[in-house]
Amino acid sequence: MTEVADRFTNGFDADIVEAWIADDPDQQTATTLANILAAAKTGDEAAVADLEDRFAGPLEFGTAGLRGEIAAGPNRMNRAVVIRAAAGLSRFLLNTVGEGFTVVIGCDARYKSSDFAADTAAVVTAAGGTAIQLPDQLPTPLLAFALSHLQADAGVMVTASHNPPADNGYKVYLGKRPLQAIESDPKAAEAGAGAQIVSPADALIAEQIAAVSSVASVPRAESGWEHLDESIVETYLARIDSLNVRSSADLTIVHTSLHGVGASVAEAALARTGFTNVHPVPSQQAPDPDFPTVTFPNPEEAGALDESYALAKEVGAELIIANDPDADRFSAAIPDASLAAGYRQLSGDEVGLLLGEDIATRLAHGSHHSTGADTASPVFANSIVSSRGLAAAAASHGFTATNTLTGFKWISRVPGLVFGYEEALGYCVDPTAVRDKDGISTAVTFAALASRLKESGSSIEAELDRIRNRDGYFATAPLSFRLDDVTLIAAAMSKLRENPPTTLAGSLVTEVHDLSQGYDGLPPTDGILLLSEANSRVIVRPSGTEPKLKCYLEVVADPEGLAAAAAADQRAVASAGLRVPTNSASAALQPALKERLTSISTELKAFFGL
Repeated sequence: MTEVADRFTNGFDADIVEAWIADDPDQQTATTLANILAAAKTGDEAAVADLEDRFAGPLEFGTAGLRGEIAAGPNRMNRAVVIRAAAGLSRFLLNTVGEGFTVVIGCDARYKSSDFAADTAAVVTAAGGTAIQLPDQLPTPLLAFALSHLQADAGVMVTASHNPPADNGYKVYLGKRPLQAIESDPKAAEAGAGAQIVSPADALIAEQIAAVSSVASVPRAESGWEHLDESIVETYLARIDSLNVRSSADLTIVHTSLHGVGASVAEAALARTGFTNVHPVPSQQAPDPDFPTVTFPNPEEAGALDESYALAKEVGAELIIANDPDADRFSAAIPDASLAAGYRQLSGDEVGLLLGEDIATRLAHGSHHSTGADTASPVFANSIVSSRGLAAAAASHGFTATNTLTGFKWISRVPGLVFGYEEALGYCVDPTAVRDKDGISTAVTFAALASRLKESGSSIEAELDRIRNRDGYFATAPLSFRLDDVTLIAAAMSKLRENPPTTLAGSLVTEVHDLSQGYDGLPPTDGILLLSEANSRVIVRPSGTEPKLKCYLEVVADPEGLAAAAAADQRAVASAGLRVPTNSASAALQPALKERLTSISTELKAFFGL
């Protein structure tokens, strides 16, 4: 079979484009390329530049699988690229497991997702594997759950999560058998079973993808794979129902799925656990690949929750729950009369702290769902860019906490994990069943916490104050630079390595760690960590999924500092002859911590000049 090249090697080459067009199984993308090629042949410089970008090389397969714009050509997401990826994955599984390997396949509601899932099933079946396709338009946590529940060898989820509408992606998970074949440490294979791929699996799969000579050379079955019915959803919901988290006081909740695939499953999970006063955001409830009401379908982005706030005001909601389009992320907002919206969105670190404290408390009291080996030596984990507050809370209960590299592919494979999170709204509250972030089981767990606090006369805000008054206040803030020219990201990282700032908000920088050299037992990763004399911390890294330079800021006040700030507030109030309710210690110090975060943010903006 003639090899079809996936890149230009010496500039624009019409023959390579024509060969790709002839090999493309999708008439739509083939026609698109043919039209661009026709324009390029007339001397259209824009068309030539477009083809040079599309044929700059194949879309890179890594630990995040594939992710990119849905369009024609090897450097885009399309059926030709996905069929090659499925063939490479199948060859990897044949090499490690042998014939009869099993792959579970799921997809969201983005454009081409269903086609990409069907192509994967056809390739796996023809390669001698057993393909098990989930019903269309289900959340990513369902795929991760099904992989472990069915003890499959691999899982493929077709989704671009919270990326813009033009994108799609291809996430790969591995079961125990292929990991046992490539890992020298049996414990690593056990810990990673059911999680997204990490090295060396990504490189081994990428090697097999690169060896695919053409789409035409890849056999594809026309039938023969298994289609799971909705009973897999029922099994997943039954697992959530067994987590020992339920409504204990009536709670008015607004839920948004941001036009994604999480609405029906999340609403069913909440209903099963006693939350009956749930109001979906009507304009965002049904899956819609155009995401018409949001600029970016990501709860982190400004404006994403605006329609939730409007509905929450209307119904008097006590809690807003938001999932991203594939429902693996979770965000929450609570009433705040001081804000124009009437609600305050909690940061990812605040939610992580609240969930960690809740799980540690229930573990200590014996009311957590984990039993036996799961509680022999429970471990809490968060990504290194997340707050140090979780470690402090876990220590207060006598439990161990650890840092990992960024991403749930690392967090979910921590041995003994009972709870893990990353500040980017990812939480794992049931790692035994779902070795990944899960926005649905998290939604139920968080709603149950809010319900219990209400029943006891407390609140989410009061619970945050209680934890901070005990462990200290770890205040965090993100700073991101979205850059269309990705070379600016590399230049910014080089500048930081060569000449890092010497102070952070007036405090001397005492430690600078290049994470690419490894840090605190972690594998190397592209990032820089700065630590100041005042215990302020900054971590800077390129995003792994978007054209962004991301900065993670944290400032800290210890419990003694909190108490002193509260006492000073009370003295000032008393000397003025006023009577006001006693503020919490953390509330008293909050303005000063925010000022330090703002100062560091301003300094970094000036430093990078972006």
